[in-house]
Amino acid sequence: MSTFDYGTGRRKTATARTRLYAGSGSIEVNGRTLENYFPRKTLQMIIRQPLVLTKLIDKYDVKVTVRGGGVSGQAEAVRHGISRALLEADPALRGVLKRAGFLTRDSRKKERKKYGQRAARARYQYSKR
Repeated sequence: MSTFDYGTGRRKTATARTRLYAGSGSIEVNGRTLENYFPRKTLQMIIRQPLVLTKLIDKYDVKVTVRGGGVSGQAEAVRHGISRALLEADPALRGVLKRAGFLTRDSRKKERKKYGQRAARARYQYSKR
């Protein structure tokens, strides 16, 4: 394989290291095909969004290494990584990707459990009488 453009995507606890090669549009995640790694159609659609939006779906081959988190977090991390790699490949795409919100890191994470409570916000049941 020749030269590539790189982008790191993150979401919750998932991290995706994305490489974009000039090619025919194949997407490989952790050494497996996209359809094999993410069987749900919605997750496949989420991952392809930046490529479809910029009309470059058949111009690049994508290779991704993704770790941590669950399937949805991983899919959104891959989307973030692909968007950043596209930006490195062609800075003119910034406006399109920014408007779609693909360059913004979704900073929402799980809130920590607090002591004296059952969960982050849920309290133990209180009986007045």
